[in-house]
Amino acid sequence: MATKSNSKVGLDKCCNFMRQFREKDSRELKKLTANQFMEVWSHYDKDGNGYIEGNELDSFLREFVSSVNATDVGPEVVSDSMLAELKECFMEAYDDNQDGRIEIRELAQLLPMEENFLLLFRFDNPLDSSVEFMKIWREYDQDNSGYIEADELKNFLRDLLKEAKKECEVSEDKLIEYTDTLLQIFDTNKDGKLQLSEMAKLLPVRENFLCRSVFKTYQGCTSFTQGASKLTKEDIERVFALYDRDKNGTIENEELRGFLKDLLELVKKDYDEQDLQDFQETIMRGCDYNRDGKINKKELTMILLALARHSQDEEIGNLDV
Repeated sequence: MATKSNSKVGLDKCCNFMRQFREKDSRELKKLTANQFMEVWSHYDKDGNGYIEGNELDSFLREFVSSVNATDVGPEVVSDSMLAELKECFMEAYDDNQDGRIEIRELAQLLPMEENFLLLFRFDNPLDSSVEFMKIWREYDQDNSGYIEADELKNFLRDLLKEAKKECEVSEDKLIEYTDTLLQIFDTNKDGKLQLSEMAKLLPVRENFLCRSVFKTYQGCTSFTQGASKLTKEDIERVFALYDRDKNGTIENEELRGFLKDLLELVKKDYDEQDLQDFQETIMRGCDYNRDGKINKKELTMILLALARHSQDEEIGNLDV
């Protein structure tokens, strides 16, 4: 009898993976633990590319809806026309970056989760800028290895939760669970630690200022305005004010690294501390005219104008192709 029962559970999960996460009587979704959330993500992100898309997304939506039924009903109860309408409404509500697929932060907004784990995604409290991000990076990369390792990540999560919920102490076991789960989610190269670009996905800034529409061409945020002539004095003033946080007239230290991180993200998706350091040396060698290791307003202007001209050349090259 036990074998039959276990087979039934296995079959039930096979037919509709989402049904196990609904309350038996009310059919509402249960609050998922960090591990359960990761189970759902891993089940539907079958190719492990960090997105639920295409057939994966269709499968998730069909099972999400049909799991309301307590009986063993397959996903075929959702017709193609119903699926198309459902997908349109779903993507409008949850596909924040409008790329036609669901990433893990977007799924976290849909599924109910235990409050502490949900807080770690910082939906309501993104960082103001990459300058703030680089200060946090320096604080928690305590051994200066260029990575946030598991123990350092756990310390960061402990402080983050303590700040968000001052009256509650999170247990060590829960912190370990959160750390392991977030490493599974954000450690895309699976080396057991977070490099800069991976940590940036866990701890996003409100916006990369250099991706604003005033700095874009039709190609997206890999280029500045349609020619250097469109880059105004006011644009440069805004960029300088964003990064010169202490208003001392230069961009330096974490301000400089924050600016260079935003600049690097325009051309490189995956990057680590060494990439940022190499990028800094290249930029400063060409643009730090007074060799003080800082960027003043004139030097920033030269960087932005040079990038605008480079982007314009790329655009012309693409048109020629």
